[in-house]
Amino acid sequence: MKIALVTASYYPCLGGVNTHVKELADRFAKRKDDLEVEVLTTDPSGRLPSDEIVDGVRVRRFKSWAPHDSYYFSGSLRTWLMKHSNDFDVVHVHSYHTLMPLYAAQAKNKNRLVFTPHYHGTGHTLFRALLHKPYRYLGKRIFEKTDRVICVSHYEKALVLKNFGVDEEKVDVIPNGVDPEEFKGLARRKNDHLTILTVGRLEKYKGMHYLIKVLPRLDRCTELEIVGEGPYKENLIRLSKKLNVDDRVTFSQDLSRHDLLQRYADADVFCLLSEHEAYGISVAEALCARTPCIVANMSALTEWTDCKSCFGIDLPIDLDELKRLIGRVIGEKVGELKIADWNDVTSRLVLLYEEVAN
Repeated sequence: MKIALVTASYYPCLGGVNTHVKELADRFAKRKDDLEVEVLTTDPSGRLPSDEIVDGVRVRRFKSWAPHDSYYFSGSLRTWLMKHSNDFDVVHVHSYHTLMPLYAAQAKNKNRLVFTPHYHGTGHTLFRALLHKPYRYLGKRIFEKTDRVICVSHYEKALVLKNFGVDEEKVDVIPNGVDPEEFKGLARRKNDHLTILTVGRLEKYKGMHYLIKVLPRLDRCTELEIVGEGPYKENLIRLSKKLNVDDRVTFSQDLSRHDLLQRYADADVFCLLSEHEAYGISVAEALCARTPCIVANMSALTEWTDCKSCFGIDLPIDLDELKRLIGRVIGEKVGELKIADWNDVTSRLVLLYEEVAN
């Protein structure tokens, strides 16, 4: 069985969807059954190889235009799919918030189409939110052409059913996973300061500005590390300078996997104060690194809160409440976790592909 994984962006670029697709691709490539996988993606930078093998997976990259790291217009990828979609038994496309699903739906012929929307319900700026309403007509057509929809949380499934009228029979919930082996032997290194960590794309909706705003209210021994890249970075830098906390804020990107996991383990508390998340993979990874978490009481993040290892806070953020919660959570022990293993996720997907293909 031949599988195409279609995603707007892929390794070495960071992001929740990118991580999701790479974890699947790597495991598909290592399976001993009759399964071939290719990744079809775009490269707005034009700096990455157009065709290469990455960890045993063939990755084809197509030119694209991605204003403000969004949409990912790629006529060359669409044209290639129109010519080659029948080369695959299953085309599995990701992210409703890009044009990849539209291209895959338009190209669908004899191949089966699987769609993981990673759907948030709205755009992440006022302009993108306004575009969502007319785009829903096309979105409905995409879901109609899809043979199976995979949501990564029950929250996302409810949104998809509500907004697109999808037949519930063809919607499955298969969450993101973690690799337990990655976290074995991971230990917190001693620091002379307290660290608040946040990881993700640097977009306003991610709520990282709240963490900068709360720093002046915290002891000077408390520092903030922001890991990721994105269009909101300059705004965050300017805000940290305006509040005179720029010496307490560190920005990192393009970390190796080992370095990222070590950042999780070293942090005293992990925060994700995002308005929109279909799952929250960084929360799963922080918890596996035994770091307590604070998340916004919004979207799929509410499925993480247990008031033991992961604590919720309402939006819009009250800075005094955030200060109080950070002080309470630091030092909490992370309890037993029920987080899916990527190997189990992969096995479930292979069974689904076989069912759809047959």
